Amino acid sequence: MELEHAIRSRRTHKAFGPDPVAPEVLEELFELARWAPNHNLTNPWRFRVLGPRTLARLKVLAEELSPGSQGKLDRAPTLVVASVLRTGEKAQQDDDLLASAVAAYLVLLAAHGRGLAGYWRSVPLLDSPAARKALAFDAAERPIGLLHLGRPRQEQRVPERAPVAFQESASAATSQGGVISLDAMRSAPPSYQAEDLDVPAFLRKRSEVM
Repeated sequence: MELEHAIRSRRTHKAFGPDPVAPEVLEELFELARWAPNHNLTNPWRFRVLGPRTLARLKVLAEELSPGSQGKLDRAPTLVVASVLRTGEKAQQDDDLLASAVAAYLVLLAAHGRGLAGYWRSVPLLDSPAARKALAFDAAERPIGLLHLGRPRQEQRVPERAPVAFQESASAATSQGGVISLDAMRSAPPSYQAEDLDVPAFLRKRSEVM
């Protein structure tokens, strides 16, 4: 699958077929994830494919925490806990967290490229003492999500996405998903206009239309 098409066509799925993802395919996904950029090459990400016993334990814990919630762990035939091993000073830990999130996204993107469906779910339960013990987490490890993988059962609609738009202020860029040149902001007077930004002409013209 062509990269740009894969990025634009990947969707979150919550309905999966019954067949688990083959071990060799999972190995391919994790091999691609290790190419995520990471400062000092710490390789901080960890992926755990849940087996029947660990999944059963997590279901019990989920039900104790929130009755009726264990069914969410049955949505996909293959569940992967993504986590980050935090080491070093805070700056390094922040870098490692972001790198691990990129690695998790690469798993989902690579799965989509192979015709699989994926879903990244935040599960606070995974950081509870009992769940950490069940997952054999290192003391410095932090869960970042539960990846659901399997064959899709249905097509997903294309959601609305905010367009790229060049804004006149940092606050506007933050609230509307815009892009802004910070160098231009530092040197421009308070009343600067969009055309003052260091933006190629064709993009500037597009932003005027938007």
